Amino acid sequence: MFRWFHKLASTKNFYRLAEIMTPLLAVACALLIGVGLYQGLFVAPTDYEQGESYRIIYVHVPSAWMSMFIYMVMAFCSLLFLVWKMKLADIVAEVSAPLGASFTFLALVTGSLWGKPMWGTWWEWDARLTSELILLFIYIGYMALRSSIENKSSAARAAAILALVGVVNIPIIHYSVEWWNTLHQPASITKLGKPSIHISMLIPLLLMALGFTLFYFVTMLLKTRNVILEREVNSAWVRERIKEDRL
Repeated sequence: MFRWFHKLASTKNFYRLAEIMTPLLAVACALLIGVGLYQGLFVAPTDYEQGESYRIIYVHVPSAWMSMFIYMVMAFCSLLFLVWKMKLADIVAEVSAPLGASFTFLALVTGSLWGKPMWGTWWEWDARLTSELILLFIYIGYMALRSSIENKSSAARAAAILALVGVVNIPIIHYSVEWWNTLHQPASITKLGKPSIHISMLIPLLLMALGFTLFYFVTMLLKTRNVILEREVNSAWVRERIKEDRL
């Protein structure tokens, strides 16, 4: 297992694997999001309390999930980079930050669109909303820190430390609706026991969540491949690959 992980950590091996996996994941992503959107918008029944406005959850909930999931990927990769100096882990963390920030922003926007008809306001300094906004600031701070330090090695180390420090906000986002009296509704999918959402609404939501997850991996793999080529443009295997593409 360790030997396999060591081989995968090689930028050359990862590039080749990503080249194979990217189109496969892209097809699966398109199918999941297409089916999920159709089921959520046209098949799932109208909610008896929220009416048609509840359908925004098929974008909002997966976006919120991805905002935290991607940050955990960044933190894990940052740990690998700091402990084992794994260049590939640093690349994955770097390219994941803009994606995580985008999903976080989308979660906040769609949450505001849902909050207006439900709460009567576009924004409320609710514990869940505020901690999610802080996550967006952490993403932005991570990217700003990397770009503000000229020495790439120092920038990578500083950003990795910030990513690990910011992990403390993830459980705050997740458990905020349980720790404090908030406007945001409690968990309806991940709670123990039976989810408090009908199966006809739950299935498209899970399809969208999986589709968003695959979208992240597809985009991350594409961006990682580009960064690998940029950083190792002078290596023998990259030069050979460029020659093959030109033939």
